Amino acid sequence: MSKIYVTGIGPGLYEHMTEAAKASLADADIIIGYKTYIDIIADLIGDKEVLSSGMRREIDRCEKALELAQQGKNICLVSSGDAGVFGMAGIMLEVVESKHSDIEVEIIPGISAANAAAATLGAPLMHDYVVISLSDLLTDWEVIEKRLHCAGEGDFVISLYNPKSKGRPHNIEMAQEILLKYKAPETPVGIVRNAKRHDESYVITTLKKMNEAEIDMFSMVIIGNSKTYVTRDQLKMITPRGYQL
Repeated sequence: MSKIYVTGIGPGLYEHMTEAAKASLADADIIIGYKTYIDIIADLIGDKEVLSSGMRREIDRCEKALELAQQGKNICLVSSGDAGVFGMAGIMLEVVESKHSDIEVEIIPGISAANAAAATLGAPLMHDYVVISLSDLLTDWEVIEKRLHCAGEGDFVISLYNPKSKGRPHNIEMAQEILLKYKAPETPVGIVRNAKRHDESYVITTLKKMNEAEIDMFSMVIIGNSKTYVTRDQLKMITPRGYQL
């Protein structure tokens, strides 16, 4: 029986890709994915057949993956980070379900952008946290606003995906405004760009000043809770778990 792997390739560097992810690429007859992600794993593909496409073609990629799997091919549908976190896992399963197909789909987990960025920043996610995408392409902004209010009121550490793009430059500013209703202006904020890639960079700032930093679609923004603090050398964030030292 043929199958479809939906593989999270992690943040980009091979050393942060799981052995299971590499094995799924090796087992596939055809690899399908967003062009940028295909380029990242080019050295692992070899001479395998590749089908790549641009942004907003997610459904097309999943339908093609199912079509080819039904022809007897093993397919690897790649997704950056973890395929189940704002990735391709959900839509692939939805397509298979909607077509009443019995093709096997195996989800291969990967290191998410939030976890990759958190490792660079130190230990900001040591207590309860939420992940929220600021992209309103698929989710109404009113819903995103409500979730920001709830996360702020609940004193969660907050990881913001898709924080700022040319098409929506003000969403991050509105998020900041909402969160300042619940969090102190001095709340530590870490901004990691290209987490765990060769050109990674990061800054640690505050909620009040975070929009003075460079933020784009390659950035992950992690906003601390009321207990989060910055180390003496100003290089790491720590959110205490509650252990008594």
